[in-house]
Amino acid sequence: MLPGEVYMPKDSHARAAEQHEHAAHAHRAAAASHDQNDHESAKEMSKRAHEHSVLAHERSVEANRRSAKSVAKVELVDTF
Repeated sequence: MLPGEVYMPKDSHARAAEQHEHAAHAHRAAAASHDQNDHESAKEMSKRAHEHSVLAHERSVEANRRSAKSVAKVELVDTF
């Protein structure tokens, strides 16, 4: 890594993005079921969407924590 570059842990961000995509898909499926008046399926898909959204949020927070930790390490190295 070059001086001044910031290491961003891509795996944690990729996992967060993947969960956001799962949540978005479940939300679209719930909307489609609702449009077809299949309220039982819409309710189930909404529940799944919520679960994916919560997990996506948790993974985003973790990715942010790891990034901040990486930035702090780089800043310590750059100050010497």
